[in-house]
Amino acid sequence: MKNTTKKLFVSMAGNIGAGKTTAAKLISQRFGFELFDEPVIDNRFLRDYYAAMHRWSFTLQLEFLIRRVEHHELIRTVPKSCIQDRTLYEDPEVFAKYLHGLGCMDNRELDLYFEYFHRLNRDLRHPDLVVMLAVDRVETLLKRIRKRGRQEERGIDADFLTGLNAYYSTFPQVCRKKYGIPLHVIGVDQLDIRSPEGQSVFLREVEEALKRNGLE
Repeated sequence: MKNTTKKLFVSMAGNIGAGKTTAAKLISQRFGFELFDEPVIDNRFLRDYYAAMHRWSFTLQLEFLIRRVEHHELIRTVPKSCIQDRTLYEDPEVFAKYLHGLGCMDNRELDLYFEYFHRLNRDLRHPDLVVMLAVDRVETLLKRIRKRGRQEERGIDADFLTGLNAYYSTFPQVCRKKYGIPLHVIGVDQLDIRSPEGQSVFLREVEEALKRNGLE
């Protein structure tokens, strides 16, 4: 990728266990972008959420919303290009809607969540590009989740991931048409981005996506 003085803002998207954190770190290292990790490790509600989703879904979604808005506000102040691990838009368009469909958020909570989202999102800069990792086989997601060994994620099952994948199947269209954000999908069912060969393929696709959208 040619050196550019233009500040870029790229965000990662994808289901739990797709490899977003690894991918974001690769982009940061390869292109010199400032890395903004997903606020998972220090999340004060995540363990409670996985233990009792009906009780904590609304609270967790508000927590993630605030943390991601903070990321956008910080990214505005950083002079260099930035890579964000998980987009702001997956929470309303994938997780909140899915949790509502499961009965973990009632109509009032979903409406209130979207009121917060629209108000907080009103003046934020959108990413220049979203890179979405797609994994069709939930068995692959489960294997990767188990391998990384986060204690709070031990209760995640195949049915939950399958439901999320259904929402992610429409997320590219939602991202492009509703929010006007270019999105590039990279299938990683068979692509191991931890391997040297996989890293090379992944970074080449990212570079091509940046060029295709005039962001080189």
